[in-house]
Amino acid sequence: MAKGVKKINITKGIYYPKMSVAGQRLTIKPDQWVVFQVAEWLPGTTDAEKKKELIWMRQTGDRQVIINQIPSAAGYQFKITKKYCGNYHYYVEASLSGVRDFKNNTGIYVKGWCEPKIISSKWSYQKGGTSIKNNKKADHISYGHIVHLNLQTEGLNGNKLIIELWNQQYARKDKQIFVYTDVQVIDGEVNLKIQNTYAWMAHVENIQNLEEFYIKVKDQASNLYIKDNLGDDLHAIYLNVKNKVATTNTNVTQNQTPTKVYQPDVNSVRIEPCKFEVIKITESGVKDGKADNSSVTVFENGKGLQKLNKALPQEHIQRTIYYQFDSTVIDGDGEAILNNILKFLLEHKDSRINLNGYACVIGKQDYNKGLSQRRADIVKKFFKEGGLDAARIVSVGKGEVDPTDDKMGRDNIKYKNEKDYENNRRVDISFAFTGHDAQTLVYETIASGSDINLTVDVLGHVLKSCFRGQDKHEKKIIVKSAEYPKQKEIAQSSLAFPVHSQLSWNHPAPLNYIWPTFNLLNMESSATIYNIYVNSCRWFSNKQNAVIQVKVFPDIKWTLEFKWNHDQPFAHSFGNKLHPHDIKEGKKKVIGAEIDRGWSKTYGEMDQSFGLSLKGEWNRISQSKATAPQTFEFGHKWEGKIRRTLGLFNRIKNMTEKISNSPVNGGKVKFTIESPKIAVSAQWYLERAPKTTSDITHLVTIGVSAKPLVEANFEINLFKIFVEVGANALCPGAGKIITWVMDKLEANVGIHFIVTFAGGVYIDGKTTINTSYPKETTGEIKATGKIQVTVEFKAWGKAGSANIGVEGVVKADVSTSVTGGVKAGADKKGIYISPVAEFAGIKASFVAAATVKFGIFKRTFSYNDEAILVEKDEIKFEKTYFEFNKED
Repeated sequence: MAKGVKKINITKGIYYPKMSVAGQRLTIKPDQWVVFQVAEWLPGTTDAEKKKELIWMRQTGDRQVIINQIPSAAGYQFKITKKYCGNYHYYVEASLSGVRDFKNNTGIYVKGWCEPKIISSKWSYQKGGTSIKNNKKADHISYGHIVHLNLQTEGLNGNKLIIELWNQQYARKDKQIFVYTDVQVIDGEVNLKIQNTYAWMAHVENIQNLEEFYIKVKDQASNLYIKDNLGDDLHAIYLNVKNKVATTNTNVTQNQTPTKVYQPDVNSVRIEPCKFEVIKITESGVKDGKADNSSVTVFENGKGLQKLNKALPQEHIQRTIYYQFDSTVIDGDGEAILNNILKFLLEHKDSRINLNGYACVIGKQDYNKGLSQRRADIVKKFFKEGGLDAARIVSVGKGEVDPTDDKMGRDNIKYKNEKDYENNRRVDISFAFTGHDAQTLVYETIASGSDINLTVDVLGHVLKSCFRGQDKHEKKIIVKSAEYPKQKEIAQSSLAFPVHSQLSWNHPAPLNYIWPTFNLLNMESSATIYNIYVNSCRWFSNKQNAVIQVKVFPDIKWTLEFKWNHDQPFAHSFGNKLHPHDIKEGKKKVIGAEIDRGWSKTYGEMDQSFGLSLKGEWNRISQSKATAPQTFEFGHKWEGKIRRTLGLFNRIKNMTEKISNSPVNGGKVKFTIESPKIAVSAQWYLERAPKTTSDITHLVTIGVSAKPLVEANFEINLFKIFVEVGANALCPGAGKIITWVMDKLEANVGIHFIVTFAGGVYIDGKTTINTSYPKETTGEIKATGKIQVTVEFKAWGKAGSANIGVEGVVKADVSTSVTGGVKAGADKKGIYISPVAEFAGIKASFVAAATVKFGIFKRTFSYNDEAILVEKDEIKFEKTYFEFNKED
């Protein structure tokens, strides 16, 4: 049962249905990719065969020459530019076996359509020469000279044109001098060799010393004039001809094919059968005591290749087939060689092939000369019938190898060596193609100073069809490094090889790796280099160039910590009903706080201490959990007065004056506003980049902790505040109730109205900066705090025999927030760090309720209100921008 492709069809792209015949002929829109896929299979085709790569062939309209051939399982992608649009059809065919089907029309004829135009026109002395339109007087041609006309067209490929020659007349109407018909547009061009200029002379009326000629062009099928981009139908203006006769010869005008230089195509799609498809690198180990496994696809069928080297070497290929004595018959071995070469050449555009035929010395030299030519020609015929453009093939018969005939032409065989004779009955086949040598890929990773293994896996590694000569590509993976006394290699598709960083596990003080990708001691990259060689014709043909360069950087992690403690409270007060010891200690705190506030305000000093430490940790990555990381740490602490330090907190300290001078502090209050205890840390280390997994990046994490930033402890005798400062000083609702009670009961009342509230504001946060991708900077450092207060209120008294009592509750929700620290982010200017300091003030919402009993009378009061106790304050700071440069 027949198997293979029965029909193909277009599956993507724009085409013109009215100009097409379904399943047979297709007219497409130019300058867009269309895709063809199999529409129907022959009944004998299995499911497995349907998944295989097909050989897709784009052929000339007569199906004699294969213009382009590629293997593909996903279909065939094809584009026609405007230059190649016109009546000319290409034939697109798919084959399971790679053999064209001439019996059945399994393919589709395809052409492009666009508006016909003449894009450019010129006269020249020779084909492909420079333009001589409006030529100078010294260069004017004479009648009888040969002249070449070149037209560059759109929408006319394959069309036949009528070219009219006109003579410019100034005193009368221009005259048509000559008409050239059946002028074929070949590959979008007209190259007309005009050899009858002498015949023009007879048709020129009132001939002048210098005549000017131009052309008009008609499409022969439509009989319409063709215009240029400006809408003009006059072309090749002007050819100047002087009134002289160079020769009276009038040869036939010839329409020549475009000049084509057959050179190996540098930019062709890479489809060499000597190839690999995918390279993966796998890391398996332990990081910070935890299993850390990753597999990265470094290469996948050419994706992600960097720029190609400009000076690519040409690969020179030579093959030989042999013949029997006095024979031109190609045997089975020779046919296999020729089929392999044919497939390669069809898939590599524009390589010219040279065929040199030879014969042994048995027989007459003249006869053997002809025999060698016939042997070369039979190979040429084989290639031509296989679809190779005959213009790419040069066949030459070289005759005998080391001829022995004497001067009389006699076959003078001096000795007989049958092996030499057999080797001389041959055709040498040679051609060149442009090798592919992409820029080496880079894979970056992190390791300790002890060896860990990386595994490189190569998939789709097929080298059996390598076209190189003596230096063939081998199915090997080779790893070279200055760290190895001998290169690592394996003749398989997987190789595990050890790598390590420059930073040894017992390094005493690795400060030269303070920025992990750079060695400050040597002033160079800190990477250890390993080069992987997996060369093939398709992607990396030069065996001297590495396919992948592995850069291994130290796994060191640095942590910098800065601590700041303030030794005095920001504000302090105390009540007058305290134990003498508490009063004494309270006075000290008040004095210390007030002196420190004054010094800070006047001199920028505060009573504070600083701590600074730097810690390095490396050997974090290993192959065993038993391996312990190495650490290095140093630090120092300064005590005493530090002048003009941390201006941010000096200014925050001054905010406490608003609290100290608020109504809360107007009475007998015991309170403390504690000073901040600030810790700032920075940590930086290397990590795999999130987007391009072959790269690593520096991650810099900045953290700030303030425990506390502000901490307050209050114990307030509200009754005294109400009496001495004003009933509504703190809680307007409660004040009204107490005022009413005091008015009614006067001195016969006992009041218990104590409020205790405590709380703090703390900072804790971090931001992480990705030095390779600044816009991925995340996180912020910010803090908020809230203080809640519940106030118990009882009043009691007795007047005469009446039982008098007041019971109630005042609930106050007192909220505040303090934001301070550092924010990090990124904008158009780069990465920025900006300090933040904001005090939201103190705002209280009150609900007060009381029930008063006086004898048989009972009355209930309720009240709610809101009060701002301390005003809001904010400090604004400028952004500071930083730049990070990633080391190569």
